[in-house]
Formats: sequence, structure tokens, C-alpha cells
Amino acid sequence: MELREEVLKELILLRERTPGIGSGIACSVDGLVLACESGFQSAEQTAALSSALLALSRRMLSLIGKGALEETVVSGSAGFAAFYAAGPTIVLAVVAEPGANLGLLRLEGRKTAAKLAAIASESGGK
Repeated sequence: MELREEVLKELILLRERTPGIGSGIACSVDGLVLACESGFQSAEQTAALSSALLALSRRMLSLIGKGALEETVVSGSAGFAAFYAAGPTIVLAVVAEPGANLGLLRLEGRKTAAKLAAIASESGGK
């Protein structure tokens, strides 16, 4: 199975396992879309901003000496967006509706990010 197909499969499984998730996108750390699942109006812009946010989050943690990045969660009046480093090459962004279980989102998001990292490693980053 091709990398993009495997990544999309994991995004679909994440949404199915986690009530309240509206959509997910996986992109390269350079901001290029790998797979997009359900409802992003502008996937290219979302991918570019997701990779930039990941870089900023990593830099901030390094600057303040708080260890490696686990996730960045942005909370808004209409829901949440969570961002995960999926190994050294992939960024996972997940959008959740208001009232979604944030603990479950964090747990499943981390699990999916780990799976995406393993997929990328197995494929040699292709």
C-alpha cells in the first residue's frame, strides 16, 4: 500500500475511534499535504500552517527547556485543533467539535501520530 493510502486509512480510523472529531490532515514538515480526511476547505493552507505551528511549538519548548513536543492544542469558541509530531517527517492535525472529549482526543491523537511515524519509517519517507 502506498504511503498516502496508509496515512489516509489511519486518519479515517482516528475519526471512527474518537467521537467529536470532524476532520484530520497529515502533512510533511515542509507543509505539503500527504492525506486529508473529511472537510478541510483549504488543505494546502492548513498543511502549511500546521507545519509552521509544529516548528514554533518545538522551538518554544526548546527555548524554555521543557522537553520534546508531545502536542499543541488550540482551543477556540467553536472547538479544538490538536497538532502532533508524527516522527521527524509528518505533522498530524485534528479538528474536534465543541464538547468533544479532549482527553480521548489527546490519547487517540498521540496513538495515531505514533502509527504515522511507524508508517513513514517503514516506507523510508517516500
